[in-house]
Amino acid sequence: MRWNDRIGRRIKLSDLHVLLAVAQSGSMTKAASALSVSHPVVSRSIGDLERILGVRLLERGRRGVELTPSGRAMIDRSHAVFDELRQSVRDIEFLADPTAGEVRIGTTETLAASFVSTVIDRLSRRYPRIVFHVSAESNQIRQRNLQERRADVLIYRSSETVHDDELNFEPLFESPYVVAAGLKNPWVGRRRLQLAELVNELWTLPPPDNPFGAFVVNAFRAAGLDWPKATVIALATEMRAKLMRTGRYLSIVPEFWLQLPERHPFIRKLPVQLPIDSAPIGIITLKNRTRGHAVQRFIDCAREVAKRSPVAR
Repeated sequence: MRWNDRIGRRIKLSDLHVLLAVAQSGSMTKAASALSVSHPVVSRSIGDLERILGVRLLERGRRGVELTPSGRAMIDRSHAVFDELRQSVRDIEFLADPTAGEVRIGTTETLAASFVSTVIDRLSRRYPRIVFHVSAESNQIRQRNLQERRADVLIYRSSETVHDDELNFEPLFESPYVVAAGLKNPWVGRRRLQLAELVNELWTLPPPDNPFGAFVVNAFRAAGLDWPKATVIALATEMRAKLMRTGRYLSIVPEFWLQLPERHPFIRKLPVQLPIDSAPIGIITLKNRTRGHAVQRFIDCAREVAKRSPVAR
């Protein structure tokens, strides 16, 4: 069947939108609720697509629906279709107002509170009408959001998950993990320390089954030490910071967190060399994806902050 007969005149964007909603929810009923339409409308849209394409897009069962291989292929390309349309609208808005725009950023809690907030503050002073959406989720969710065009850029440490044919990683700066303590801690002010000297102190550390916690575990093992008996196990950086501020606890944090947006007033890095290196922090984008003007400005500003701030090495 020719292009015009099958695609140009027959496939509706509204039907593709319904298919995306069904794929994301795993249920026609849930998709109908999310779209504020009836179940028959959703069923009809999917049926129309399947008739036009001549293949089944969904497998229906008691537990919901799943994409067939053909359905997955359609979904993967549909994300790009809607993303290009969204970028077109953004370009039109930019022509009307070059100071406006929208940037959706996936990152970590710690980077959001330090580096990313520094970039946003600097950029928003120049372009106050740009709107920033920041989410801090797991690596897997962040990457899926980028691939499905729900995020424009990701900012976090390079890892094996970044090495994907569809993704591009641009390193911005190096920032190792460091041992830190509150100003009142008796270890602050020492000129040189070994990790072994601190292993029996009070620690507040991330969970060992978390990627950051796994780094901490490997750091102690590389020094020939067991993971210390942490008094407080918590992923939330701010909680660990409040405990360090008392002067009783030690923790391991990324060095950039102590430097951005300004030097931390109550917590200091201890002179301890961790025995393993940490990966660089950078920008992850989707290859061959059109960037809106606001997104490109955010990327340019991130490069600028990384180059001129205390994290530059």
